[in-house]
Amino acid sequence: MTLNRESKIYTVVFTVIVTFLFVFILSGLNTFTSDMVKKNQEIFKIKAILNAFGLSYVSNDEAMEKFKSEVSKLDVKDYELYKVIMNGQEIYAVVFSGSGLWGNITGVLAVDKDVSRIVGIDFISQSETPGLGGRIEEAWFKEQFKGEQIKDDGIIVSTTKVPDSKDDSMVDAITGATLTSKSIENIIRTYVPVLKQLLGVN
Repeated sequence: MTLNRESKIYTVVFTVIVTFLFVFILSGLNTFTSDMVKKNQEIFKIKAILNAFGLSYVSNDEAMEKFKSEVSKLDVKDYELYKVIMNGQEIYAVVFSGSGLWGNITGVLAVDKDVSRIVGIDFISQSETPGLGGRIEEAWFKEQFKGEQIKDDGIIVSTTKVPDSKDDSMVDAITGATLTSKSIENIIRTYVPVLKQLLGVN
C-alpha cells in the first residue's frame, strides 16, 4: 500500500518516524558523551592526585599506569584517602571539597605521615573568577605550599609578602583574590584535622 504524500496520515507517520530517529540519535550521543565526560573527570582527578604527591607523568596513559602501580586507596569512611611510599617515606593525600567565592573548590591535599608538612596541593574543579581567584590553579601558587610546615592545623595564606621560608607556615595570597585565597586557607584548616584523625596523629 502506497501512502499519499499529501494525506494527513502520511504527514503523521513521517513526523513520528523523523522524531523517533532524532530522539534515538540524541540518546546515543548523550550516552557516548556522558561516558566520555565521566572518563575525562576520572583522569583529571587521578592527575590531580599524582600532582599533589609529586609524581610526574607525560601522558594520560602514563598517569593511569602510575596511579594503578604506585598509589593505594585506603578504606576509610566518608573520605577519599590515598597513600604512596616515596624514598621509604609514607605520604597521604585526601580529596577535599570546600566553599570558594563563587562555588565549591575541590582538590587534593597531600601531607607527610606526621601531618606536619604539606607535600603538595592540586585542584580538580573550581569556579572562581578567571584572572583572579581562578589563578589558584597556576603553578606558582600551588608550588609555594610544597614542604610548608603545618602549624596550628593550618597554613596562613597572607595578603602581605611573606619570607621565603618553609618553616613559617605562611604562603602568599593571590593579589586581588583575597577571599578565594582565604578559602584555600580555610579548606586546609578544615582537612588537616581530618587527616590527623584518619592517620591517628595526635
